[in-house]
Amino acid sequence: MAFDIDMIKKVYSTMAERVDTARKIVGKPLTLSEKILYAHLWDGIPTKAFVRGKDYVDFAPDRIACQDATAQMALLQFMQAGKSKVAVPTTVHCDHLIQAKQGAAPDLLRANQTSSEVFDFLASVSNKYGIGFWKPGAGIIHQVVLENYAFPGGMMIGTDSHTVNAGGLGMVAIGVGGADAVDVMAGMAWELKFPKLIGVKLTGSLNGWTSAKDVILKVAGILTVKGGTGAIVEYFGPGAKNLSCTGKGTICNMGAEIGATTSTFGYDDSMERYLRATDRNEIADEANKIREYLTGDDEVYANPETYFDQVIEIDLDTLRPHLNGPFTPDLATPVGELGEKARKNDWPIKVDWGLIGSCTNSSYEDLTRAASIAKQAVDKKIKAKSDFGINPGSEQIRYTAERDGILKIFEDLDATIFTNACGPCIGQWDRSDLKGDEKNTIVHSFNRNFSKRADGNPNTHAFVGSPEMVAAIAIAGRLDFDPMNDTLINEDGQEVKLDEPKGIELPPLGFDVEDAGYVEPLKDGSGVEVTVSPTSERLQLLTPFEPIGNEIKGAKLLIKAFGKCTTDHISMAGPWLRFRGHLDNISNNMLIGAVNAFNKKTNFVKNQLTGDYEGVPDVARQYKAKGIYTIVVGDHNYGEGSSREHAAMEPRHLGVAAVLVKSFARIHETNLKKQGMLGLTFANESDYDLIQEDDTINFLDLNEFAPDKPLTIEFVHKDGSKDVIKANHTYNQAQIDWYNEGSALNLIKKQNAS
Repeated sequence: MAFDIDMIKKVYSTMAERVDTARKIVGKPLTLSEKILYAHLWDGIPTKAFVRGKDYVDFAPDRIACQDATAQMALLQFMQAGKSKVAVPTTVHCDHLIQAKQGAAPDLLRANQTSSEVFDFLASVSNKYGIGFWKPGAGIIHQVVLENYAFPGGMMIGTDSHTVNAGGLGMVAIGVGGADAVDVMAGMAWELKFPKLIGVKLTGSLNGWTSAKDVILKVAGILTVKGGTGAIVEYFGPGAKNLSCTGKGTICNMGAEIGATTSTFGYDDSMERYLRATDRNEIADEANKIREYLTGDDEVYANPETYFDQVIEIDLDTLRPHLNGPFTPDLATPVGELGEKARKNDWPIKVDWGLIGSCTNSSYEDLTRAASIAKQAVDKKIKAKSDFGINPGSEQIRYTAERDGILKIFEDLDATIFTNACGPCIGQWDRSDLKGDEKNTIVHSFNRNFSKRADGNPNTHAFVGSPEMVAAIAIAGRLDFDPMNDTLINEDGQEVKLDEPKGIELPPLGFDVEDAGYVEPLKDGSGVEVTVSPTSERLQLLTPFEPIGNEIKGAKLLIKAFGKCTTDHISMAGPWLRFRGHLDNISNNMLIGAVNAFNKKTNFVKNQLTGDYEGVPDVARQYKAKGIYTIVVGDHNYGEGSSREHAAMEPRHLGVAAVLVKSFARIHETNLKKQGMLGLTFANESDYDLIQEDDTINFLDLNEFAPDKPLTIEFVHKDGSKDVIKANHTYNQAQIDWYNEGSALNLIKKQNAS
């Protein structure tokens, strides 16, 4: 069925007028990204041309999606906003709190027992405020959104960085922190700096072992983890039209790994096929009426260098399969070259696990391509050398794949079919084969492979590839296996070669499901009571933050983080996910994964009050108890990765007043602003080297905090010497108002009360 069809028709009814007006104002043809952005301005009809990478713009997203781990904090904040119902269509999806261990049925049963308090809370809040609720086991948020809610030309935000997956259906879909979602739920505008535009022209067609995943693995190698920051990546060209809709989703999904605001494709026949296959004929019919407005103008794609800030061209005919990693998703290596590279870097060659699924690669097509390799192993009597784990993307995909015999093929290879949930991709994996910090290698079809992410082991070398390549590597059990050229010895001692994978874009018998897992909210939820026990370890009602103010003197350095510091380092997932609704408890993981620049250790920083070395949260709590603000210093692309606003709320809760870094990842910088903190960058990157372990920090002109005006900060060293530096910021006046009020939420409450 087509959810919210009236809303979609309304979007389409205004699109032509808004895009035509924008084209006249801008004075040139428009990319798809620009069409969608200008069609979703908060003020309606465009009246001015915006400067990419500079102008802050208010938008009106069509819908919101939240996953259970981030939804807890988002809804706890929304409950303070003074609203009786969400202002735009919103959904909550329970997919993060299900640990992969034994298999789908026992794992789901255990999750429903251990996290019942959280699931019940999310269900009751959803019922009260008119939010659609997807039960545990219903599927991974982004796959469920693609199947049910995404539509060409729409704009959505979601409290997960991989919300961008919906670009596979021609949306501008953007990951945000919970506070951003609360703004839109409360009926307010959503602010975003007008993005720059990166165009990726695809020519040719995928063939053989190469898949859509290899497109984004290649792009990640070109742009790196921060090359897309502040930009929308728009894919176009004949090669783009040759990709399936779910393949497009895979590419957009991993755009989060290059820091892109989002990625998208123009509406085409593959999207229409997918809409009709997922029982959304009405949306396809409506989209066809305005088809030319749901893709970039012809002149743009004919001369992309004129209209994009950067253009990349990839020939799919010659693109080679890749495995990216370890420890970062942009370390791109063609499969045939990985063996030599692994030996040179002393990466373990033996592969212990092959994991297929996640929001990136869990579609019907993905499973069929991987299954075509698995079936060869069974038929050719090749015993898999690695363990296999499979996470279907949704109950609809799982049910259909089981009906069509796809899952049976994996089971014949002794694979474990896990719940339709994130599982190992976000650290929800109780791994049975290894303990401690043993050095090992895994391959998976996920999107991220940061240290400790999948299993908590810093020495697990994780490599990212397509589902079919993961299947082949796992069957061989060796990282240096090249299925395009190498052979395997089967149980009869015969030398055999794997044939090229074959996939099925959409199920020939159609999708089917008995219970998709959706719960419609009450039309009037005013009688629903939402209760949170004051003694709960999992949930905690929020207390508004007090403004930090314009007088920060005598602050202490909490930690100077060295190198990569992602949101996984700032606020780990895995076992900590159980505290995502309890700010004080989860704050005990604050920055415990960050490397201290002074001793190269994690969770081991100097307490200037005692001279002792202790854990980061412990030291922060002692400073806070004394009324002393602290400062965090970091390197490039600080806050890379997940949208989790806990990485901003925890420091705020424990008394961190400012985060000063060489550069930020987009979502994290916004999250800091939303929580009423200072997110600053070094005016001179080399000033990072001036920061010393015993520093006391004074802000000299914070009383003059204003847009486009750098702040002056004094660092007083232990020996009494001082360094005074300049720190840049990107705050506009509205964001400075958030700071002055203590948080964006405080300002919302104040405005609603007036």
